[in-house]
Amino acid sequence: MAEGRLNRGFAIIVDIGKTLSKVSLWSRDGEILDRQVRPNQLCTNLGVRCLDTAGIEKWLIESLGRYASSGAQYIVPVAHGAGVATLVRNRLAFPPIDYEQAIPDEVMDAYRAERDDFAATGSPALPDGLNIGSQLFWLEQLYPAEMAAATLLPWAQYWAWFLSGVAATEVTSLGCHSDLWSPDGSQFSPLAERMGWADRFAPLRKAADSLGALRPELAEQTGLSSEIRVLAGLHDSNAALLAARGFDEIALGDSTILSTGTWFIAMRLPAEEVATGSLAEGRDCLVNIDAYGRPVPSARFMGGREIESVIEFDTRRVDIKPDQPALLAAVPNIIRSGSMLLPTLAPGFGPYPTGTGEWIARPDDWYERRAAVCLYSALVADTMLDLIGARDRLLIEGRFADADVFVRALASLRPDMAVYTANAHNDVSFGALRLIDPSLKPQGSLSRVQPLDDDISTYRSRWLAGIGEPAL
Repeated sequence: MAEGRLNRGFAIIVDIGKTLSKVSLWSRDGEILDRQVRPNQLCTNLGVRCLDTAGIEKWLIESLGRYASSGAQYIVPVAHGAGVATLVRNRLAFPPIDYEQAIPDEVMDAYRAERDDFAATGSPALPDGLNIGSQLFWLEQLYPAEMAAATLLPWAQYWAWFLSGVAATEVTSLGCHSDLWSPDGSQFSPLAERMGWADRFAPLRKAADSLGALRPELAEQTGLSSEIRVLAGLHDSNAALLAARGFDEIALGDSTILSTGTWFIAMRLPAEEVATGSLAEGRDCLVNIDAYGRPVPSARFMGGREIESVIEFDTRRVDIKPDQPALLAAVPNIIRSGSMLLPTLAPGFGPYPTGTGEWIARPDDWYERRAAVCLYSALVADTMLDLIGARDRLLIEGRFADADVFVRALASLRPDMAVYTANAHNDVSFGALRLIDPSLKPQGSLSRVQPLDDDISTYRSRWLAGIGEPAL
């Protein structure tokens, strides 16, 4: 990329996702100038899966060095949820746990007896370490001395601390199925208070708050200005929500954003306040908290992980552009043959958490198999959207917005909604940029998704019958 282009920098977005870590440089008017990506590595510490903190830190310093002469004025960190870091004497005490680490049954049973009801937190009881509270409960047994002296940080704010040296906590991460936040009272949950965790979290700051300047040693290592400001940052799905709100079609009225990646997360922006306590706790519904502290009815399933489990890593992705016509052409044969996937391919997650996942008439054809998993994902997403009362408008963003069978099938299943995709794939990073300037509008426009040419209503009925689920 031309050096002159890099010199137009205004803000650097650090996006630490579950699968990938990304750093991007943005101009003042919302144009992405450069982007760097690193696949996250699987790490273990004392036999426990952990987040690759050391590897990401080394890569991040090197990546920031690329922008030494950019003139950037801000750095905004974004990260996935269900991660918590522990500082003791202003150092990371041990690597944070990976939320896919299984927690011993006896520990989880004891924790479940302590946690608050769903109505108090909007946080369902999730497997492994997907509730931050379950991680903290186990960590107190693994590292009692360190935890007693700990300052706790959500994962996004760990990176804000790494960059600025200032410890903070922010509500979008606390309100992300953590068991630690009460949406109705906008305060720590009774569990967090009882366990003493509320007092150990770093002070609450707003996502857009400037925590301070870049650490002097990082300024020296990267060549960035020592005056660059580091914001508190936020949870990645909530950043995508901020990006979507930049479109007039989404900002006005009742709208839902479906963020697609490792997780497919639907977040509804209701036109009027809705009762979140009635969400289906046992079907992976939850309450997220947006960057302004407002409750967001949400639902999710592990869509990207499920798709990859079917197509495997040595085949072409379902969202690769040259393959879209062939994948669409495979749909009529799938419908005629009745080939379909039944949920769930990631047991314990999504609207069908107890499903065993199986094929009916598994197709041999490579394109048909990939198209069938796109239809499967659309059917699961359709159920998820019904569970949160989604209506009027739907914006599908993220990687799988390019999977034509998926998005067009979802438009077919929801004829009363206007379904859109955006023509950009930096939604999380752009949303983080809008923390600095909420008036920024996305470059480009939304594209209205057309339903499939083939009627899939009968296919949907057979799919629902196959899982014993009546239509909602």
